[in-house]
Amino acid sequence: MKKLLIIILLGVLSAQLVNAQTAQDKARLEKERQDIQNEIAEIQQNYNKVRGLKKESLAKLNILQRKLELQDRLIGNINKDIKRLNDNIYLSTLDINHKQVELDTLKAQYARSVVYAYQNKSSYEFVNFIFSASSFNDAMRRVSYMKSFRDYRKQQVANIIDAKKQLEDRKKQLLGQQSEKRSVLQNQQQQQNELANQKREKDAVVSKLKSQENSLSKEIAAKKKRDKQLKAQIDAAIRREIDAARKKAEADALAARNSNTGNTTSTTTTSTTKTTAKPKSYLDLNAKDVALNVSFEKNRGKLPWPVDNGVVTIPFGQSTVDKLQVNNPCITIATPSAGSPVKSVFDGEVTTVSNAGDQMVVIIRHGKYFTVYSLLSSASVSRGQQVKAGQVIGRTGADEDGSGGQMEFYLMNESKNVNPTPWLRRS
Repeated sequence: MKKLLIIILLGVLSAQLVNAQTAQDKARLEKERQDIQNEIAEIQQNYNKVRGLKKESLAKLNILQRKLELQDRLIGNINKDIKRLNDNIYLSTLDINHKQVELDTLKAQYARSVVYAYQNKSSYEFVNFIFSASSFNDAMRRVSYMKSFRDYRKQQVANIIDAKKQLEDRKKQLLGQQSEKRSVLQNQQQQQNELANQKREKDAVVSKLKSQENSLSKEIAAKKKRDKQLKAQIDAAIRREIDAARKKAEADALAARNSNTGNTTSTTTTSTTKTTAKPKSYLDLNAKDVALNVSFEKNRGKLPWPVDNGVVTIPFGQSTVDKLQVNNPCITIATPSAGSPVKSVFDGEVTTVSNAGDQMVVIIRHGKYFTVYSLLSSASVSRGQQVKAGQVIGRTGADEDGSGGQMEFYLMNESKNVNPTPWLRRS
């Protein structure tokens, strides 16, 4: 009996642990699915603005490609949920079978005790059992035994009732899991149909883009020219910052040598060696810059977006449309409308505010890192100004089709282009 009770207890504890893990897995998958659906909704909001335009564009194609990627992730999330449900249904079925065996065992044990009690139901036999004891102590032990036997039967009944309730609860849980699985499978089919529709829509856009290859080539060529001009501006601004840091370092080293003039030759030599040693980067010399740089790096994946409700229309790096290739040194972000606020993603100092044709460029320094905000219709900061994360620094310009706003966001580690996407958080 004790062994059976231990088995029942272990079964209850095991079920509780499995249920707790299942609840965690379900919550994690639901949050992931909600995040994906929120991003799809944001993208759809922007895509609806360009969907009806006759002219196809790289921006339109990239929105569709991003939608396809998210749709694939959503279906993958649903598949994980189906696996979770299949595992739970399997474990629930095993547990139901196990509990049914437990219940049958308890019933069989109770039946044997009932038969025994019936066979010895006579009060005369009970009294005879007591008075046939060899001593008073033996008689008391027999009374105790009979009392324990009655308690044992009561406990058997309680165990049967409890096991039956657990079995019924588990069966209800199984029915709920099976119903949930049917709902998830239905959602899976809907999302697969949506994916197929999106693929057909993307193929249609690609087909039209092929027919517009000449105009598209001109658009890409214009972007390359603009990127080259902006890169020259960025490099000049960064060189200017490095030169300023170098001159300050040299001035500090000269001041240190002059202050050591009265010391011994060996001391002066040692001090001079330490102060004139070439640094890894002149932007590493200022303690404030070093602290800001470290803080910036610690916020990788946590930086806010430079615009609200922004969607990446052209990703960082190389992408291909038919035979045409685009190598984007930044990310191009669409906004629902032109004139949307553009914000600094981190604390820093404005190093450049300049014109690039009929659009504005703002460069902000964060230690060794620089963020660049281009294609702005206006700027609301000036060179040398200290800015905080989230502070508005300008407004987005209009996109090529006039259907919304857009901006380009660069991230530089000194003069090296870095993909900004992993640095930005999804909210």
